[in-house]
Amino acid sequence: MRSIRVPDRILVVDDQPSARDSIEAHLSQRGYEVVLAGSGEEALEILARQKIACMLADSRLFATRNGELLSLSFKRDPHLAAVVLSAIADVGDAVRYLQYGAMDYLPKPLDLAQLEASVQRALRRRAELIQERGSSRILKEEVVRLAADLAQERVTVAGLGVATLEALVKVSEAQDSWFAGHSLRVAQLAASIAAESDRTDEEVEQVRQAGRLHDIGMICVPEGLQSKKGSLTPAEFELVKRHPIVGAQILAPLPHLSHAATFVRGHHERWDGKGYPDGLVGESIPWGARLIGAAEIYDALTTARPYREQLTPELAVERMQELTETVLAPAVVRALTAVVARGNALVFVGDEQGREPVL
Repeated sequence: MRSIRVPDRILVVDDQPSARDSIEAHLSQRGYEVVLAGSGEEALEILARQKIACMLADSRLFATRNGELLSLSFKRDPHLAAVVLSAIADVGDAVRYLQYGAMDYLPKPLDLAQLEASVQRALRRRAELIQERGSSRILKEEVVRLAADLAQERVTVAGLGVATLEALVKVSEAQDSWFAGHSLRVAQLAASIAAESDRTDEEVEQVRQAGRLHDIGMICVPEGLQSKKGSLTPAEFELVKRHPIVGAQILAPLPHLSHAATFVRGHHERWDGKGYPDGLVGESIPWGARLIGAAEIYDALTTARPYREQLTPELAVERMQELTETVLAPAVVRALTAVVARGNALVFVGDEQGREPVL
């Protein structure tokens, strides 16, 4: 827990007393001063009287007599850090609130540890924006411009920051509970394989970042399809196969994520050339894509899914060794085997909840 000289004041806006009380109890124990509101109108009255650092608000309460809660809150205090809570994990809603300036979007029911981590990130970002004396301008420059035509399966995104992209990944994962935390685990394991392979610190960070975003293209896949029991129909499989292309299209407009776009597009390629979407063979597969693909297979084998039980790390490694020179690159399997044998993967500052993956 971070040390706090002067408690940061957190405003919790929720009309359900049990939800408010649960959040208040958790954050108060962590050293925050918590103020409660049961409506958007009450929240605005509190913002007019008190200095609030961060507002946690249920999206159902955003309509007020005088307008929309977020925009009115930012008029009162342009430096306010806002986190939206929603009982419905909806990509469109997430994008809309992030456009309006919210710093995070969390689905209900809440994981209180995840909520605390979100508050800490929002407060750090608020402090940085105040220091730079341009929080309103910076937030507007990070506005999401998302135009999606899912019928034609084309997605164009311009001006997305990494934090916004990761928020979209969390929303996508929340739609299938079996996949919660998948991207974080893949990112940390892929980065560990990169370090084991003597990649530079910069390259390790590139593959970690790509791992966090590798499944962002899943926003084009209908809810529940990832965890469907039984075989996918040919049409369903074609939908799933589009997600590396969609993910690369989302990242393509961002020059600082050019490596991530390449790795994301290629993470389902196979060493023998029988993968998708481009049928690349061997060394022609981008190096980071090879690592993310291996990490994703390991995570799939060692995580319980509705259609099968999870494997132990040892059995998962044995299964992956059988895929050497067909699905996986031999050097990648050797490095992954060494990482798993040590029993832990790298953990990075800023990763959610600071949890170390169990291998």
